[in-house]
Amino acid sequence: MSESYTVKAEAREKVGKGAARHLRRNGMVPAVIYGDKQEPLPIAVPYKETFLRLHAGGFLTTIATIEVGGKSIRVLPKDYQLDVVKDTLAHVDFLRVSKNTIVTVNIPVHFENEDAAPGIKANDGSLNIVLHEIEVNCPAEQIPEAFTVDLTGLEIGDAVHVSALKLPTGVTLTSDEDFTIATIVPPMAEEVDEGEDEAPQTEVIGEDAEAAEGEASGEDK
Repeated sequence: MSESYTVKAEAREKVGKGAARHLRRNGMVPAVIYGDKQEPLPIAVPYKETFLRLHAGGFLTTIATIEVGGKSIRVLPKDYQLDVVKDTLAHVDFLRVSKNTIVTVNIPVHFENEDAAPGIKANDGSLNIVLHEIEVNCPAEQIPEAFTVDLTGLEIGDAVHVSALKLPTGVTLTSDEDFTIATIVPPMAEEVDEGEDEAPQTEVIGEDAEAAEGEASGEDK
């Protein structure tokens, strides 16, 4: 799993749109910690640090420790909201976790050894990715960083299914369906304009056809 990190937060005494706007103007993001059969805890986290971690990847699959009010709380980011106009970070939801917590997360899929796939390297095929992420249930402290799919030996028409993934201990798929992750597809057929290469064919019928045949016979003699 990705390396954990620590966030220094502030407890929020006021909630609502006005209080949230005040926080954002002062470089903070309103957030809440919930779960573990405890009351939700409104907090504020640093905007810049949180925004950078969000766009660094793995934000929703990396455990964090939030320090607030003299306590250290282990959490997993579960959701976030962006401003629909400015695309800035507007709110974050954190889930309390422990070593016994089971979470549902989406794990990214990475592909390797495209050069060792004859369908791609030798036959100019392409990798068609159907699923970029796989949803799993797993212990919060054992979230996989990514699943890796080896493309070695794959030909055009071959497919990789979810059943081919090697799941770490304690990690299970949320669905029994054997979804297709990716396929090797043939190159796009080139369109050929035959109109310029061949003279148009004219079919002669009826009396004109008989006349044409007669003229051809005369020429042969």
